[in-house]
Amino acid sequence: MPNKIIVAITGASGAVYAKVLLDKLLQLKDQWQELSVVMSNNAKEVWQTELGNDNHKNYPVNYFEKHDFSAPFASGSAKYNVMIVAPCSMGTLGRIANGVSDDLVTRAADVILKERRKLILMVRETPYNLIHIKNMETVTLAGGIICPATPSFYSHPKTIEEIAATVVDRVLDLAGLDLSTFRWGTK
Repeated sequence: MPNKIIVAITGASGAVYAKVLLDKLLQLKDQWQELSVVMSNNAKEVWQTELGNDNHKNYPVNYFEKHDFSAPFASGSAKYNVMIVAPCSMGTLGRIANGVSDDLVTRAADVILKERRKLILMVRETPYNLIHIKNMETVTLAGGIICPATPSFYSHPKTIEEIAATVVDRVLDLAGLDLSTFRWGTK
């Protein structure tokens, strides 16, 4: 059965990661049945600040408001199997790590973890303090995957979007999607 994917976009810097992720997921639409997006108000502001537009509104996906607990993925019975938080703020990480389900992003993450499904957090902060590190440990022990927004350069990316894609492609690999991307040791 094709994937049912949740993308959560938080207010951490790195809107380009969310944009590239959504673009690539749309290119891989044969590999998912549903794609739902929840975006915080801060994420919308960061998108506008960093990308200079509000094009996030134009993606043909199912959008849900941050406090819409009637969203299907607020329950495990909806069988969403992948959640990607890109970028993931440290505040969101902390709430997920501590089981504080006070909005749709953290509730959905809680559901994904309790159902033993795939939660991928593209954390975006530097440097990390000990609280961040302990929260990453807690999420990892609970079954989540921490994938820092740390780009690679061996594929010789030329644009900011290509740099962001080095991380997004890793996230999509972790999500179990099949994509064509640079692979180390191949030509």
